[in-house]
Amino acid sequence: MTQRPLSHTAYSVLDLAPVLEGATAAQSFQNSLDLAQHAEKWGYRRYWLAEHHNMPGIASSATSVVIGHIAGGTETIRVGSGGIMLPNHAPLVIAEQFGTLASIYPDRIDLGLGRAPGTDFQTARALRRDEKGGADFEQLLSELRGFFTGTDGKKVKAVPGEGVEVPIWLLGSSGYSAALAGRLGLPFAFASHFNPEHTLDALSLYRNSFEPGVLDEPYAMTGVNVIASETDEEAEYLASSQKQQFLELVRGTPGKLKPPVENVEQLMMPHERVALERQLGSSIYGSVDSVRSKLSAFAEETASDELIIVSQVYSHEARLRSYDLTAGIMKGE
Repeated sequence: MTQRPLSHTAYSVLDLAPVLEGATAAQSFQNSLDLAQHAEKWGYRRYWLAEHHNMPGIASSATSVVIGHIAGGTETIRVGSGGIMLPNHAPLVIAEQFGTLASIYPDRIDLGLGRAPGTDFQTARALRRDEKGGADFEQLLSELRGFFTGTDGKKVKAVPGEGVEVPIWLLGSSGYSAALAGRLGLPFAFASHFNPEHTLDALSLYRNSFEPGVLDEPYAMTGVNVIASETDEEAEYLASSQKQQFLELVRGTPGKLKPPVENVEQLMMPHERVALERQLGSSIYGSVDSVRSKLSAFAEETASDELIIVSQVYSHEARLRSYDLTAGIMKGE
């Protein structure tokens, strides 16, 4: 496990394509492309989007389509999924979709895979997802990889897809994918931005179980919520939008991303405050100096090879500013 300064740590964007209260998904896609174009100039390595369904505040349900939108409007930044929920789909379909994307945008497409439904039970049924709960994830992954390599002797081919280079990542918020990624020698990304309690255990499990495969050495990316602004107070104010969004999830009433409010803690019951702290406990909000200090400590504690930054901010301009400031911090400016 190698310790490294922030300036030696890669940094990327995880965009949840927020749909703002009072706005539409169309505006979300415009904002996402604008952010991606700025992120490319600011030195971010990747721009990933996540598959969620039946979530009024997240516009990236048709993840591969949005990836194509972002890749088509940028030039060098890698674009991918963080992630595609593989049990929601036939492996052949994913191989064809990402084989198509990688054929149009060679050497720029990543395929991050998760095994959760990315939604509630009723929506999972509407997706025609079976009730195995991801128990067959390893089998689905093997089938998917076979479509890309074409080495399983199947008569069914992924066209395009077979022979196309698409790096596969495993994503997780627990130990299952960490151990599987290690055993298969794949890169691993952990969702510390919403499950910080298990971050260190999962990363340790990944590194300790790693066997050379696709990679010769483990490569771990860690998700982290970061909102940077001119002052600590302004960043905390901006973060109230994300806190309201998580509060709605806790209450089972997901909605669009709301404008920031003063004293967001007053909106919560004590048990809700505990739940939010459990999910957002590793979040970093503050001025440049505060974010630099906290982000350096986080990177050192996790020994992450790469950080993927989530900035859920209502104002698009404030969101751009946060990513700009964070890029400067990562570059040691």
